[in-house]
Amino acid sequence: MRVTIAVHGRFHGFDLARELWGRGRLERLITTYPAFAVRRFLPADLPVRTIAWLEALRRLPLVPSPDLFIGKAFARFVAANLPEEPGILVGWSGATLEAMDPARARGFRVVIERGSSHIRHQAEVLAAEAKRFGLASAGVDPRMIEREEAEYVLADLISVPTGFARDTFLARGVAAEKLVVNPYGVDLAGFAPAAHRRESEAPRILFVGRVGLRKGVPTLLEAGRRLKGACEVRLVGPVEAGMDTLLGAGGAHVAGPKPGAALPGEYAEADIFCLPSLEEGLPLTLLQAMASGLPVVATPETGAADLITHGVEGLIVPSHDPEALTAALRGLAADPERRRAMGEAARRRVEAGFGWSDYGERAVAAYDRLVQRP
Repeated sequence: MRVTIAVHGRFHGFDLARELWGRGRLERLITTYPAFAVRRFLPADLPVRTIAWLEALRRLPLVPSPDLFIGKAFARFVAANLPEEPGILVGWSGATLEAMDPARARGFRVVIERGSSHIRHQAEVLAAEAKRFGLASAGVDPRMIEREEAEYVLADLISVPTGFARDTFLARGVAAEKLVVNPYGVDLAGFAPAAHRRESEAPRILFVGRVGLRKGVPTLLEAGRRLKGACEVRLVGPVEAGMDTLLGAGGAHVAGPKPGAALPGEYAEADIFCLPSLEEGLPLTLLQAMASGLPVVATPETGAADLITHGVEGLIVPSHDPEALTAALRGLAADPERRRAMGEAARRRVEAGFGWSDYGERAVAAYDRLVQRP
């Protein structure tokens, strides 16, 4: 069966589209990206249907609850643009519901891509963390929770990127046979070890991602304070509202958001990559750092156990544990040879199964198993 991908944005949907197209398995891509922007990332002859005004709305939100509005509008657009010949519809969680019954009625199998943990687990983690720090949080819209859980029920298959994410679904009663784990890939040519690492008395600990509670930034800031200048902590990414007070007392260098083209340079200037998240899917930055030859210090919630053998490619530490994080970072900071060995092992690990081609192969295998089911 050929595959139609419906993604409200880009996410890793464009990487999946490229891999399926190269294998002759893609029927069409449906997206909110305008056609000219799609062509920046994908072959010119790849068939695309777009509803670009929704992408404009995402970037300039002019309606209440834009995520809910965009999700519903995009799913209706998908339902109206399904191919005539039934196949597999791969849609993103929160933006597929209205297309699912029409697709199934016409003989499609429906796969939901969920790039994070179960939405109810995610909502509970975020609410607890906001309460812990006394920060105002809009939380997850209950209507989005209800919407995604309805998608989980209707889906023939739910694709998640890590075993940790899968386990949050199992804990909420989703059947194991309905779940597939397919870790994302990384551009192994675009992210490569630096020819020469910078020389510095204070090793640089790099964080790349949204600078906020979900990514465990307060724990990293506390670890940075305990290291007392032995390391430099550099935060790259957009800063969430309400984080200013925490950042002001943390002593980290806040670099702000950077374009994707600047990230290889950030990894090249770093000595250690740290991601102490509380809830994730599989951060692409984790794969990028490993491909760039950096040792990684991360929490189980990042899905690190699927990528890292503790003590080989990096270190896995508990979330919400500044003492454990400090000890891990201090040990690596004091041992350049261990950092080098771990960084080389990290590069070998992603080369051995985490390129985008590997991701595409796993996706095709999962779809083929799906269509063989009664």
